[in-house]
Amino acid sequence: MTGWLGPEEWQAVALSLRVALVATVLSLPFGLLAAVALARWNFPGKGLLNGLIHLPLVLPPVVTGYLLLLAFGPQGPAGRVLADVFGVVLAFRWTGAVLAAAIMAFPLMVRAMRLAVEAVDPKLEEAAATLGASRGWVFATVTLPLIMPGLIAGAILAFAKAMGEFGATITFVSNIPGQTQTLPSAVYAFLQVPGGEAAAMRLVLISVAVSMGALLASEFLARRTVRR
Repeated sequence: MTGWLGPEEWQAVALSLRVALVATVLSLPFGLLAAVALARWNFPGKGLLNGLIHLPLVLPPVVTGYLLLLAFGPQGPAGRVLADVFGVVLAFRWTGAVLAAAIMAFPLMVRAMRLAVEAVDPKLEEAAATLGASRGWVFATVTLPLIMPGLIAGAILAFAKAMGEFGATITFVSNIPGQTQTLPSAVYAFLQVPGGEAAAMRLVLISVAVSMGALLASEFLARRTVRR
């Protein structure tokens, strides 16, 4: 692949895979918690939480990126705290691309997991509880295995979405080759220069291949989990 792709193209692909993987892994526990909360718990502000989680789906991605810049940028309240206390800078860094990708992919992850949780018969969990199992043990031994296909599907969908994220990412972290230039940003950059169509097409083919591979892997893993 390194011979087929130029150094700049290869860096964009590698960075996209890194960003998508880290964003998915970091989002998983929060996505599972949000899915369980929305599916099973009743609490004040549940509708507001549901709206906030799904807001990135309806907001223009550029707006989401701008809001991230306001909050986590060098002059933003969260950005200043992270920089001064923890020494973490997100704006115009690959870590900021992770945050942007995670936020844009989070609704898809939560929705897939929530549907899986809602499909579990609560009577199965109640039966395990009557046998003396704690709530955590019931979740780990009964609920989690039953929702595993949904969890896998949510993770794969989030990964694919994170791989293709463009608007929020380029607004929040710009398009710096070798630092913040992800695969979609590189495609955009190549299309802006004469003679860049060939490089853009190579990246498009890789994007399609990775996304299709992720979807096929999701289907395979979900079916294997169901058979088990």
